Formats: sequence, C-alpha cells, structure tokens
Amino acid sequence: MADYLEELVDVPVAPLGIIAMPGCEELGKKIDYYMVKWRKEREHEHKADLDFRGYERESFLIDVICPRFGSGEAKGLIKDSVRGMDLYIVTDCFNYGVEYTMYGRKVPMSPDDHYADLKRIIGASAGKARRVNVIMPMLYEGRQHRRSSRESLDCATALQELVSMGVTNIITFDAHDPRIQNAIPAHGFDNVMPTYQMIKALVNNVPDIEIDPEHLMIISPDEGAMARGIYFSSVLGVDLGMFYKRRDYSRVVNGRNPIVAHEYLGADVAGKDIIIVDDMISSGDSVLDLGKKLKELHARNIYVCTTFGLFCNGLEHFDEAYKAGYFKKVFTTNGIYSAPELLSREWYCSVDLSKYISYIMDTINHDSSISGLLDPHTKINNLLIKKGKKKA
Repeated sequence: MADYLEELVDVPVAPLGIIAMPGCEELGKKIDYYMVKWRKEREHEHKADLDFRGYERESFLIDVICPRFGSGEAKGLIKDSVRGMDLYIVTDCFNYGVEYTMYGRKVPMSPDDHYADLKRIIGASAGKARRVNVIMPMLYEGRQHRRSSRESLDCATALQELVSMGVTNIITFDAHDPRIQNAIPAHGFDNVMPTYQMIKALVNNVPDIEIDPEHLMIISPDEGAMARGIYFSSVLGVDLGMFYKRRDYSRVVNGRNPIVAHEYLGADVAGKDIIIVDDMISSGDSVLDLGKKLKELHARNIYVCTTFGLFCNGLEHFDEAYKAGYFKKVFTTNGIYSAPELLSREWYCSVDLSKYISYIMDTINHDSSISGLLDPHTKINNLLIKKGKKKA
C-alpha cells in the first residue's frame, strides 16, 4: 500500500467526484472510504498547487436521486455541483432489491430501469463535468453480445449510446465476452478480472486447501470459460479440465437450445479438490449439475468461484445440493446485489471489490496507466507464498 501511495505523482485530470447510483450506496461508501483515506495519507509533491484544489475532502460522494411519477416515468437529479469534475458513476444494473411504485404497485427495478437511470444522471450532468466515467461491474446486456439470427445487439448498442452521451471510460468486470469492446474501438473500455480477489478470499476462507497438482484442479464449465480457467490454472500451477455442453439443437427453450448433458474432458479428478471457475451463476442449474457429476467421478471438495451470482431461481436448490455434498463453498463478488438471505447462507462467501475499484478510480483520475492493476500475477504469487501455499 505504501508503494501505491507514492507511485501516483501526476496531477489529477480534475477534482474527483463519485456518484453511487441507487442500489450501489453501500459499495459507493466503501470506495469513498478508501479514496478519502489514501488522499489524506499521500505525500504528493504537488499537493499545494492550485491544480490540487479539492484533492483532499471529507467525502467525494455526490448526492443524486431518480424520483419517479406514479406512471413509472422518472427523471435524474444531481443535488451537488459537478462543474469541472472527473466524475465516476458506479452502477449495478442487476439490483432487483431496489423498488419503485407504479400505479400503486411495488415494482422491482429491472436492468433496463437501472440503465435508463444511468443515462438520466449522465444527462443531468449536462456537459458540465470535465470527464464522465462509468464503472459497471456486471455489463448491462453482456450476454446479448453477438448476433446469431435476426436479433438485437443490445450490449453493443448500449456501449455506443453511452459514448455518444460523452462517457470517456467504461470499466467493467469479467465481461461475458470481452470482444464486445470492438463496438467502441476508439473509446476507453477496460475489462477487469478479479482473479486476485477471488484467490485471496479462497485461501482466507479455506485455510487447509492445498494448492499443487496432486491435490487441486481447475474446472471450466464450458468452452466459453476456458480463458478464465487457463489463467487460474497457470497462476496456481495446477491442472485444468473442462466440460462441454451437449445441446438439443432441434428446439429452443427460453431463447436458447436446451442442454442435454455435460460431458467431462480432462485428467482424473478422483481425490482432488476442485475449483469451478466462471463469470456468473444465473439459475445455477449447470454448476450444480457439474458438482454432481464431479462427485460421481470421486472428486473431493468442490468450490465454485464466479464473479457474479444472480441466483435467478432462488437458493433452495443450492441448499439441497450443499446438503448432498455437491459443493463446499460458493464465492461471488459484491459487484452486484446480494440479497440478505444469500449473505446468511453457510455455504456462501462474498468477495469484496471496493478496494480494487478504488485503486482503478484513483489511478485513472491521475491519468496514469492501470496496466499494473490489470495483471495480478505477482500479487497472487506473493499471496500464496505469504499463506504458505507456495515456496518462495
């Protein structure tokens, strides 16, 4: 941490402002805590310069609201001045815990509602901010990233819409398909992988895990997640296996061809701990089926590490699978909303992204390179040595 405080020597682009959209208040407060702390501790050679007005503040959070009419229509309102600021808008488009009243009924906010509110706040800044940056941990419409028939390209359209409104940088985590950045090739788009945070949470919460090829394997749930699996297996120095999804292409259910079976490809998993790595848990059916099949192959303990946990079909089938021994722990980040009933589960562990987001935000505000933050190989190696999981 001391090295990081000393590294940022450039003058900031502009005074920092943080907007936590509705549903992101808790994450926003954590990010603000780190920013306030670091800037008070940092000994900067230009701290007394005129360009550093507002560098140290009691809080960088800017108050915003998105009130709604009884019909469900809304508007965005920024309560503080943002003129000349380097704005960072943190949004969670998947927070169904936020509700509003429409025609006398309570309605949970959908991803479309959250995205519309994001555009309202960008519009409310009315070109007064020096720069607008959007931090969207889980990318809006990220799963609708390619066209296979006559269908919309929602993610590409959303990215182009944001940059047309003046957004300079878009930061997301573990995009379903990082090639979506090709939709805005001339604009800032960073896809951040929380690999270090996930491994840190794993070794802290499972202290007896042995990280070597004899005791541990990484499993990719499908071919689309292989890049993640390859990175995990490489930095941990263990073997990699994968499943492929055999689908029924004769019919379409809920917009996709249903999975007939998961087929395993790889070395023997018998007696080994398993880490299943993916970008998200949606319904959870696939990952639980993988856990069952791995147990049938005599795997030991199974840990699920996914960046985002949607749990669209509830938690009951996870409870049943946990009791059946199909998995030991599920790790997902706090980049999206986690319901209180999820946080209370014995088998669940939340991985905090706030400090990592703060590093990225602080670095970009100083107009410095974030390349060192995007490649955590050295940090992971040092962590494993510190925890006694690897020899120096």
